[in-house]
Amino acid sequence: MDSLITAAARALAAGDPLGALKRVALRDDAPALALRGIAMARLGDLPRAKMLLRRAARAFGPREAVARARCVVAEAEIALVSRDLAFPAKTLESASATLEAHGDRLNAAHARHLTVRRLLLIGRLDEAEQALAELDPAPLPAASRAAHELVVAGIAMRRLRTATARAALARAEAAARRAGIAELAAEVESAARLLDTPAARLIAQGQERPLLLQEVEALHWSEALVVDACRHAVCHAQSVVSLATRPVLFTLARALGEAWPSDVPREKLIARAFRGKQADESHRARLRVEVGRLRGALKALAGVNATEQGFLLVPRGSSEVVVLAQPVEDAHSAVLALLADGEQWSSSALALALDASQRTVQRSLDELAGAGRVQSLGQGRARRWMTPPVGGFTTTLLLPAPLPAD
Repeated sequence: MDSLITAAARALAAGDPLGALKRVALRDDAPALALRGIAMARLGDLPRAKMLLRRAARAFGPREAVARARCVVAEAEIALVSRDLAFPAKTLESASATLEAHGDRLNAAHARHLTVRRLLLIGRLDEAEQALAELDPAPLPAASRAAHELVVAGIAMRRLRTATARAALARAEAAARRAGIAELAAEVESAARLLDTPAARLIAQGQERPLLLQEVEALHWSEALVVDACRHAVCHAQSVVSLATRPVLFTLARALGEAWPSDVPREKLIARAFRGKQADESHRARLRVEVGRLRGALKALAGVNATEQGFLLVPRGSSEVVVLAQPVEDAHSAVLALLADGEQWSSSALALALDASQRTVQRSLDELAGAGRVQSLGQGRARRWMTPPVGGFTTTLLLPAPLPAD
C-alpha cells in the first residue's frame, strides 16, 4: 500500500474526511475508490458514497476477498444510515465471516454491530440482545467501542432499563472523547438527552403530567395497575396482559383506567369502543359481551364490576390505577416516531420497521405531507421522507418493542 493511501486511511480514522479526499480524490484504483467512498459517506453524500464503494468492490480482484468484504460492510453501514433496511442481511453475514476467517476481527465485529443496529431499528430486541451478547467489546478501538455502547444503551432504553442505559452512555462518552471524532461525540450527546426529556404522559384521577423514561420504569415496578397505551397492555409489577391484538378491549380498559376510581357510564363506553352516536339495545348487548371478555383477560390483575350507571375497574392487590399514554397521541404517531430521528426513510423501510403494509404507511405519509408535517426528497424508488424531531419529547416508547416481562 502506497504512502498516499496510508495517509488517507489515517485521516479517515482520525475523523478528517476532507484530508483523506485531498490525498486520493483524483485516483481511480480500487483502494482509492474505497477510501473516497467512505470519505463521501462521512461528508453526507450517501448516494455517491455507495456508488464509489460498489466500484471499489468490483475493482478489487478475486484474490482480494478481505478488501471486497470491507467494501460490503461499508456499503451496509451507508444503507443503515440511509434507512435502506432491505439491504440483504446474508450479504453482510457473508462479509463478516470472510473478515473473521482472514483474521480481520475488528471489521468483522463492526459488521456484526451493523446487524445489531438494524435489528434494534426494526424492534427485534431479543435477536439484537442475543447478537450483542456474542460480541466482546474489550479489543475494539475507541470509536468502535463508543458505537457498541450506543447500541447497548439503545436496547436498554427500549427495555426500560435506565440505569443500564446511563452507564452505557457514560462509557460511550468516554470512548468518543478518546476517539476525538466530533460526529460520534454529538451522537452520544443526542442519545443521552433522551433520558432527560419526557417519554410519556401519566393520567391518573383526571390529572396528567409528563414522565421521564426513569419515571416510566419506576411506574412499571410500582404497586399501581398500569393501563399502558404505549404498548396496548395492562400490567402490574411483573405481570403483563397484552391487548395489542384486541383493540376494543384495550379501549374499554383505558376508558375505565382514566375514570378510576369512578365508574364509566355505559353510553360513554359505547361511544369510545364502538363509536356509536346513540346507544341502542344491540350496542348494550355487545358492550356486555366485550366487558365479559375484558373480565376474562384481566382476571389475574383486576375485576370489572357493573354499577348502576356503567362499569368500574377494581384492581386486585394494587393501590391505584393509572394510564400511561404516549407523549403525543396522533393517528400517525408511530410513523412520526421513526421519522423523528432526523434521518431520511423510504416508505418500504418504515413499513418494515413498523411491521405494517407499505400501502398503509404510504397513506399515512401522504396525509402527513398534506398537513405539512413531513417532507419528501427524490422521486420514485429513490423517494425519502423526513421530518424535524418533535421538540421536547423523546419517542422511545412510540417505537415497536415488547413490554419488559422480567
